Amino acid sequence: MVARNWRCKGRKGEIDLVGWEGKTLCFIEVKTRSSRGMVPAEMAVDRAKQAELRGMAALFLRTQRSNPQFRFDVVSVYLEPGKKAEVELFKDAFPRRSMSGKRRFPL
Repeated sequence: MVARNWRCKGRKGEIDLVGWEGKTLCFIEVKTRSSRGMVPAEMAVDRAKQAELRGMAALFLRTQRSNPQFRFDVVSVYLEPGKKAEVELFKDAFPRRSMSGKRRFPL
């Protein structure tokens, strides 16, 4: 891990964890729940959250000397009372798409 709760001055949002797996830089969103409800924790990473993470990742990548391969992962954590913690990693959980926010093709 190279960063935890990474923020950029002047921008809303944060990246929970940033770390390397081999030559791939991983931007990791962690979702923790106290119980398993109807909707899995990882589903909280909706389109708006993905867009926020892409924007934050673009800013983080500007701090790097190289242009590394990267991906977005999601970790779901369930901390139910009286039970062992359950942790599930979803590698490459959503696409990178355009980091600039611009559409490549007009609608």
